[in-house]
Amino acid sequence: MSFNSFGQLFRFTTWGESHGPALGVVVDGCPPMLPISTEMIQRDLDRRKPGQSRFTTQRREADQVQILSGTFEDERDGVTKSTGTPISLMIENTDQRSKDYSEIKDKFRPGHADYTYQQKYGIRDYKGSGRASARETAARVAAGAIARQVLAGVTIRASLVQMGPHKIDYDNFDWDQVNENPFFCADPKAAQLWEGYLDGIRKDGNSVGAVIEVVAEGVPPGWGAPIYGKLSADLASAMMSINAVKAVEIGAGFEAASLTGTENADEMRAGNAGPYFTSNKAGGILGGISNGDPVVCRFAVKPTSSILSPRQSVTVDNHDTDVVTKGRHDPCVGIRAVPIGEAMMACVLADHYLRHRGQTGREGGVGF
Repeated sequence: MSFNSFGQLFRFTTWGESHGPALGVVVDGCPPMLPISTEMIQRDLDRRKPGQSRFTTQRREADQVQILSGTFEDERDGVTKSTGTPISLMIENTDQRSKDYSEIKDKFRPGHADYTYQQKYGIRDYKGSGRASARETAARVAAGAIARQVLAGVTIRASLVQMGPHKIDYDNFDWDQVNENPFFCADPKAAQLWEGYLDGIRKDGNSVGAVIEVVAEGVPPGWGAPIYGKLSADLASAMMSINAVKAVEIGAGFEAASLTGTENADEMRAGNAGPYFTSNKAGGILGGISNGDPVVCRFAVKPTSSILSPRQSVTVDNHDTDVVTKGRHDPCVGIRAVPIGEAMMACVLADHYLRHRGQTGREGGVGF
């Protein structure tokens, strides 16, 4: 397989499989002299790791990260810093149960990549789906932790804003609530209602989808490039590359199709610090270039395909069969996609920051 890398100047390559001995990532293009530590990376990994509540898979992985290269302890201040060379990170797999998949090794699971991998390569890893597993995203979160160090002054946060048909009430939106419930939800009332709803889904052996909103504040105007280097296009590509994501929108997104031009236009006024926008339907991006407003992106995650309810399928020999996927799976995989969305936003912004600085020599726009 190729295409295991993402980004241009800030670039990462992930490796490893769900049921292999380890997985990891190599981050290339990180500027030197940035403080890098396992503790810093671990904070983000701990938010994504499995087994943290009854609402996620009960696979028990510590997701302890090891830094193998690309850092050095500066004797002048005792701080471990990036050296400008590739940073290699490794996370060992310690709780694989490959036997859970033995019954389906000759069957294609509906909703999974089993059939397409088999058609493309003539071979597939049926033990946890190999590279197609969401376990790969642990490596992305580790890369995102390094990307955050590149983005001084930029705050990136995400929240689950919809589970199944149940949406949050933005009147209750409070970023401080995101880490206070098992759903990474900024609406505490919605999170409370979701507990009973997801318990029912889980007990029925079923699953449900979700929508995640990612917001980056402090992004200056100027990041992104016209036509084929649009910030919005790279964000869409980054979010669509996450397992189980089926749709991405920027700003008003699909809602913009139902608005008139007067409703959708973000009007501008003159301010003491320069022009400002009276609304943010554009999601902080105009013409593929950041405009200084918060960058807002949402993505939809489909229901987890691994469920206990029997589904019709075929075998590798093209015979009809039914598939019941045993093992430990998330009833709503969108929950753990929240820190993954943050990580991908960070990686895209770090890449565009370095591109902009390399082309113009500036951190942001020309100013007023």
